[in-house]
Amino acid sequence: MSSRSVHHETFVIERTYPAPPSRVFRALTEPAAKAQWFLPPGDWKASGYRFDCRVGGTEHVESRPPGGEPHVYDAVYHDVLADRRVVFSYDMHLGEQHLSVSLTTIELVPAEGGTRLTFTEQGAFLDGDPGGVASRVEGTHSLLDNLGRALVGAEAPAAG
Repeated sequence: MSSRSVHHETFVIERTYPAPPSRVFRALTEPAAKAQWFLPPGDWKASGYRFDCRVGGTEHVESRPPGGEPHVYDAVYHDVLADRRVVFSYDMHLGEQHLSVSLTTIELVPAEGGTRLTFTEQGAFLDGDPGGVASRVEGTHSLLDNLGRALVGAEAPAAG
């Protein structure tokens, strides 16, 4: 039997984007705009994508690297304040393993030349999650890089 454990971790990432808060908010909350930067690029396969960003709404995607196990993301939206804030919780699974449960807050503030985005995640990483918080931080940086490219009309790079 594997060891049962939980490790709590909080991380914060800040970015400034050269777009007004309304445009960044649309990229976070409108299905077609979010799909441009959130879904896996390159040779990963995504299926079952559903996105309903409103209080009580949900989001789901299963993504799979070539020959790998499915990564399943399921979110519930708790607070959506136009051009200011999005709060959601989500579960991550890798195959049959429940990796984590997280509460995420994304705040948008007007800044010189655009928008200051603050991404705060409070996670419960379960049962020896193999990547743990370091993997989550790295993945979040990649997603926020993709968001930045989408806001300026550039494509995300292929998965490596």
